[in-house]
Amino acid sequence: MTTNPYQKYQQTSINTATPAELTMMLYNGCLKFISIAKQAMEQGEVAKRNENMQKAQNIIQEFMVTLNQEVEISSDLLRIYDYVLRTLVDANTRNDLTALKEAESMIMDLRNTWKEMMLAQKKPQMVSSEQS
Repeated sequence: MTTNPYQKYQQTSINTATPAELTMMLYNGCLKFISIAKQAMEQGEVAKRNENMQKAQNIIQEFMVTLNQEVEISSDLLRIYDYVLRTLVDANTRNDLTALKEAESMIMDLRNTWKEMMLAQKKPQMVSSEQS
């Protein structure tokens, strides 16, 4: 059985990623699926749109069920994820490009905020390693 080198690389990346990096991968995956769904919607490819919308919805549902409820911001994030999920479902069932773009924008904002948080987490480590 031959393995595609790219698939092997992807699997290794997932297996060695930190929880923060996995979250970033999920945000990026969600945006990728929305982009594919948006293109399918514009081209009238209903099955492709639906398949990719469901993948994006599954990622948002995963975020919802894995939230650490002991962290104060979790209830706010849960409300945001719930809104995004309902918007994705509406966009899919009504073939609504405007709703899809709204959900995409919100996920992009969440992803960008997560990225900034990851960079901020790395800065103290970089400073302390430079001082050594």
